[in-house]
Amino acid sequence: MALAVVRDLREYRAPVSEEDLAEFETDVLAGFVLARASAGLVDSTIRNDTNHLELIRDWFGRPLWEMEPADADVYFGKVLRDAKPSTRTGRAGALAVFFQFLELRHKVELHNLTGRVVECPLDEMNRPRAAVEPQLRIPPSEAEIEELFAGWREELVTCRKFGPAARSYAVARLAADVGLRINEARMLDLDDVRWELGRFGKLNVRHGKGSRRRGPKPRLVPLINGADRNLRWFMEDVWGHFDADHTRPGAPLFPSER
Repeated sequence: MALAVVRDLREYRAPVSEEDLAEFETDVLAGFVLARASAGLVDSTIRNDTNHLELIRDWFGRPLWEMEPADADVYFGKVLRDAKPSTRTGRAGALAVFFQFLELRHKVELHNLTGRVVECPLDEMNRPRAAVEPQLRIPPSEAEIEELFAGWREELVTCRKFGPAARSYAVARLAADVGLRINEARMLDLDDVRWELGRFGKLNVRHGKGSRRRGPKPRLVPLINGADRNLRWFMEDVWGHFDADHTRPGAPLFPSER
């Protein structure tokens, strides 16, 4: 048995040009977008993360994998010092996810190309955190809710424009009765009211709020707590005040004045 001299083969490797690194950086960002889409994130969330990364890249002036903790200290401690907490945490979250992608997919390749070991510049010492202040929210009582809508109903008699005022009342009453969100209610069509389902009828909420930023989550909402009577009144006595065609496919349940 004999001993041999071991040499690092990287000494004989051709240096990587700036153009090659720029192309590799573009490919990495494209792969990051595709991976996030594969995880089921909606386009708006992916676009928001890439916008955060582009803003950091523009300030840094070099590929993000060269970012060190000291650079993150300067960026989040000085450049974004006066930014909103949501902006700081959102940008830090996008940067952390991007470095996680680099470590999982390109750690070895980046080390071979640049000699750098990929490591996230954010740690427990400099990671921005959203300021969470304890808030006590006491919901109104049932008597207070009924007092609100009773006064609102009386104002409908003397309001200047009955149609829009009655529509706003019907939407608010529906939200109070069945817990529907405003953004969910505005996306409802006439065909989404399914009177034949259940005892009171149900709403086909096609654009329900999803969890973990994974896009709309449809669900059926029963018209309980008198919501069926309120909705019948709106559809039979109020909907005709708007210049809309109920026979048109996709006719909105709560149309706008125009």
